Amino acid sequence: MNSHLSPEQTPRRPTASASATTSARSDADDASRDSFGETLSQLSRDVASLKDTFALLASQAGGEAAKTMRNMSEAVASQVGDAASGVADTGSDLATSAKQHAKTFASELEAMARRNPLGTIAGTLVVGIIVGMMSRGRG
Repeated sequence: MNSHLSPEQTPRRPTASASATTSARSDADDASRDSFGETLSQLSRDVASLKDTFALLASQAGGEAAKTMRNMSEAVASQVGDAASGVADTGSDLATSAKQHAKTFASELEAMARRNPLGTIAGTLVVGIIVGMMSRGRG
């Protein structure tokens, strides 16, 4: 059967140099795989380290943000307290001033009534008549 095959059609047997080349390629592929595996391992370790570093950074940033918010809230509370205290002091001062003016006005009326009792009675009578007329118009 093989006797009818031409030299181009005859099966070739691998030579010693071809098997040496194949063996060299296999060794190079193994070395390449080992190098790739080692690089992949290193990359995995670097990613894990990066993840830990990021977690630490996020934790520190969160702590700093909380501390800043706490300081800001304390500052705002202090300013609001100071403002409320200032408003209370101002209100107290106004009340004291109004009380003092009312006392001064009452003492002036009393002094005027002592100096001129008839004028005070006449003025009171006129004010009473005006108030009476105003209340009749409404009723």
